[in-house]
Amino acid sequence: MNDSPLARWSVLALVALMMFFAYMFVDVMSPLKSLVENNLGWNSSVFGKYAASEYIVNVCGFLIIAGVILDKLGVRFSGVLSAALMVVGAGIKFIGISDWFATTALYQWLGSWWVEMPANAKMASLGFMIFGCGCEMEGTNVSKILAKWFKGKEMALAMGLEMAVARVGVFAVMWIAPIISTAFGGSILAPLGFCGSLLCIGLVNFIIFGILDRKFDAQLIEAGLATEEKSPEDEFHISDLGAIFKSKMFWIVALLCVLYYSAIFPFQRYAPNFLEETLNIDATSAARCFSCFPLLAIVLTPLLGIFLDRKGKGATMLMAGALIMIVCHLSFAFLLPLFPYKWFAVLLIVVLGVSFSLVPAALWPSVPKIIDEKILGSAYCLIFWVQNVGLCFVPMLIGSLRQ
Repeated sequence: MNDSPLARWSVLALVALMMFFAYMFVDVMSPLKSLVENNLGWNSSVFGKYAASEYIVNVCGFLIIAGVILDKLGVRFSGVLSAALMVVGAGIKFIGISDWFATTALYQWLGSWWVEMPANAKMASLGFMIFGCGCEMEGTNVSKILAKWFKGKEMALAMGLEMAVARVGVFAVMWIAPIISTAFGGSILAPLGFCGSLLCIGLVNFIIFGILDRKFDAQLIEAGLATEEKSPEDEFHISDLGAIFKSKMFWIVALLCVLYYSAIFPFQRYAPNFLEETLNIDATSAARCFSCFPLLAIVLTPLLGIFLDRKGKGATMLMAGALIMIVCHLSFAFLLPLFPYKWFAVLLIVVLGVSFSLVPAALWPSVPKIIDEKILGSAYCLIFWVQNVGLCFVPMLIGSLRQ
């Protein structure tokens, strides 16, 4: 079935759209940070703890469990479960921000302890935790789906396109969230509800994918390329995790991942507010300015995937991307305050987007080359687990430094 370009690219479209919706939901409150602080009584420290909450359960071991679920029960079950967790988490977060929640006894109880963290922030963080479990699990699941459906074909290109579509979600929400909020009189709930509704569509996408993938597996069995019952050698065992931890290449990839993404994703949370203060512009203009971040990444990531499929040079791409990121962040820290021009900020943001093309485009397609297919899901989850350690604590550190 995956010999048909229509079938495999349709699968890519279904799963990539879900990650597009997920990335929108992740950053829906980033361009509204000033509004959130004014309307909900949060400060930068609270916002940092809220941002970190997406990763807390993952860091505590959920992603390791998610990898076992993925390798034991397959991409169909894991895909629907992950999408459902995102929808449930989004719903809890929506309730936590709502005016109705402030009238409940639960709100009063949540406000009676750890008083520096408002009750609505605690509830929103709980929802973000559950959403984060689903989002990170789905990210690893999508990688295994594409490795399965594009094996021996345009795997790096497919992964690059999936990442590019997801990056469009960052661009889109930086524009859409302020527009929707303004249209509803400065509402935070309206853009949150809009992005939550898109997650429901993503859940339907994965149900459709499950039907296609079941047919694909049936064809593999019919053709004698797979069996309904796995042999003991092909069956996943918990002890197989040891092989991952013993791999030097795994640790190189995992450490690069945590260091790189810890310098990118937490920056996205604070970047619109940083630009608002540094350039002395309004929040909407700052969000639109930062929306340029994924533009080159959207264009370059698929092209880099084609290059990687044909020429290789993955290690060179990783090093170049990391160096560009370092130069950009140093420029944000030391040059932009000296030259607070909007064009200069946009230039740095776009160049940072080039880095965000090079590293992911080379990083994720390299994992199936170094890890056995039967433990591939666990390997992706373990890499995401190491990554989530940084993504959990860096936003809290930034929030405390800005307090």
